[in-house]
Amino acid sequence: MANIQRYGNMFEDFFGDLNKGFWVKPFAFPGETDLKMKVDVKEGDKAYTVHAEIPGVKKDDIQVDINGDQVSIRAEVKREKEKKEGEKVLHSERYYGMVSRSFSLPTDVDAQGAAANYRDGVLELTLPKKASAQGRRLAIQ
Repeated sequence: MANIQRYGNMFEDFFGDLNKGFWVKPFAFPGETDLKMKVDVKEGDKAYTVHAEIPGVKKDDIQVDINGDQVSIRAEVKREKEKKEGEKVLHSERYYGMVSRSFSLPTDVDAQGAAANYRDGVLELTLPKKASAQGRRLAIQ
């Protein structure tokens, strides 16, 4: 029987230590942000319910605009600078910046009756449907 010897991975042998630590930080394309807002929209008989996940944001940094059937949600995550003497950041995956989402609903929203609640990183919007103007049939004289 022949002696079989196993050799190391050719890629690792060729590049050696060059590859070590290269992928420590996540790779992102230019202009791409790590901050994303996931939104669920549900329709009831009288209102729409929107749940938007916006973790790490203070409620004062969230803005909701309603214009007819258009809904826009904007939030800003601010980086708090807490640097101690002799401390050096080795790796950071926390993000900061502005994120926004805009979408159209099938019918207009009653902006005066809309309500918003923010708890545990989830923004909940209750958007009542605007009473549509009732059409009428004209009598021909």
